[in-house]
Amino acid sequence: MDGGILPLNKPAGVTSHDCVLMARRWLKTSEVGHTGTLDPEVTGVLPLCVGRATKLVPILMDESKAYEGTIALGSATTTEDASGEVVDRKRVQTQIAEANIDEALQALTGELKQVPPMYSAVKVNGKRLYEYARLGESVERPSRCVSIYSLHRTGAPFWSEDEQHLMIPFSVACSKGTYVRTLAVETGNKLGYPAHLFTLLRTRSAGVELNQCYSVEEMDRLASEERAFESLLSVDHVLRHFQHYEVNERQATKITNGAVLRAREYPEANRLVFTHNQQPIAIYVPHPRKHGMIKPDVMLAVPANNET
Repeated sequence: MDGGILPLNKPAGVTSHDCVLMARRWLKTSEVGHTGTLDPEVTGVLPLCVGRATKLVPILMDESKAYEGTIALGSATTTEDASGEVVDRKRVQTQIAEANIDEALQALTGELKQVPPMYSAVKVNGKRLYEYARLGESVERPSRCVSIYSLHRTGAPFWSEDEQHLMIPFSVACSKGTYVRTLAVETGNKLGYPAHLFTLLRTRSAGVELNQCYSVEEMDRLASEERAFESLLSVDHVLRHFQHYEVNERQATKITNGAVLRAREYPEANRLVFTHNQQPIAIYVPHPRKHGMIKPDVMLAVPANNET
C-alpha cells in the first residue's frame, strides 16, 4: 500500500498507542506510526503515518505544534496537570490584572530551558521518568532547550466552579519536546502562585490542522463501510512547506535507487523533496561527509529496478 496520513482527533482517556492500534484495525494494516505522543487526557490533532508514510515519522516529529488550553492558578500537582495529586495550594484571593498575566506569558516566549516533569516518558539511565515517579524515587532530570514561538491569552481570566482557582485560557505554538504542563507551572511561578495545566487541546501538528481531523466515531463508521482509506491525506500534504523539485524519468531512476547527487545542480535546502509526475519520490539532505553533495534521507518510492 502507498499509504498517507490519517488526521485523527484524539479523544481524552486513550493513549497515542491506543490510537495506533485502532488505526491498524480501521485500515487493516500493521504499518501505522504516530508522530509524537499526546498525554492520555490531552485531546486534538494526532497525525498517524500509514504505509510508506511511516518513513516520515522522524521528520514529522520534528515539526512545530500548536495548542489551546487552560492554566489553573491556585494549586500544583505531582503531574503538573489535573490528573495528579495536589502538592501545594495558595488560593488566589483577588483577580490578577490581565496586564500582569500577559507579561508573565510574554516572558516565557523565545528560547527556554525546560526540565521534564517526573511524570513524563523521558528516559534517564534506561528508565522512563514516570517509572521512577511511580516508585516514589527522585532522579536528576536533564534540562532541554525548546522554542516557544508564541504564548498568549485567548480570553479573560475566570474563576473555577469551586472558586479556588483562577483560570487562564491560552494558546501556544512551540517546538517539539515542549512540555506545556511545565509552561503552566512556570506561568504560576511568575505570578506568585502554584499552578497546573487544567485542559489542553492540540490544534496543529506536522502541518495537520484540527478542522481536518476525523473523530474515532467517524473512523469507526468509515471502516464499517470499507471506506477508511478515504480519510488519508496525501504524503505531500505534510511535506508541502519543504522545497520541492520535479525531475524527469532518467533523474527519477537515479534518485529512487539512492544516488548521491551534486548539490549545486538542485535548489539549496536543508530538506529537498524530489517529485516525479508531481508525486514525492524521495527527500534528500546535505551529505554529512561529502562536501557539496546531497544524499537520500527518506525514500518514498520503490526503487526503479525493484518495480513490478
